[in-house]
Amino acid sequence: MEFSVGDHVFLKISPPKGSVRLGQKGKLAPRFIGPFEILQKIGPVAYRLALPPSLQGIPNVFHVSNLRKYMPDPTHVIRYEPLQLRKNLTYVEEPIKILGRMEKKLRNRTIPFARVLWKHHQVKHATWEPERVIQEKYPTLFTTDE
Repeated sequence: MEFSVGDHVFLKISPPKGSVRLGQKGKLAPRFIGPFEILQKIGPVAYRLALPPSLQGIPNVFHVSNLRKYMPDPTHVIRYEPLQLRKNLTYVEEPIKILGRMEKKLRNRTIPFARVLWKHHQVKHATWEPERVIQEKYPTLFTTDE
């Protein structure tokens, strides 16, 4: 894939391995942020991007495999909510609140699950997680019980 100077692209980021969805790797990943303008082509597979000041600690040269072309659409309004990215382009997933609860009945036991809304995700991407695990990692979510 090739881009030219002035094109807009999305930048691939992903949570660090092991911290995603309490051990469920790959769910809702990879994620892309942007769009960012290409300032310069550096060699056949590297590009320099115009990054916002909130990402100033991150190098601005990326391999073509970390970029995805942005197709401009006048009706598309981009809501940019800055992520707290680390230098290796990873971020930490944090839950916002519990949206619901259910119990999965097995033969000899019942496992409670909680539907968790994650930061930087929409309600439609909320996930069902074992309530015990969520309660151990994030006890503050359960202090204001419904």
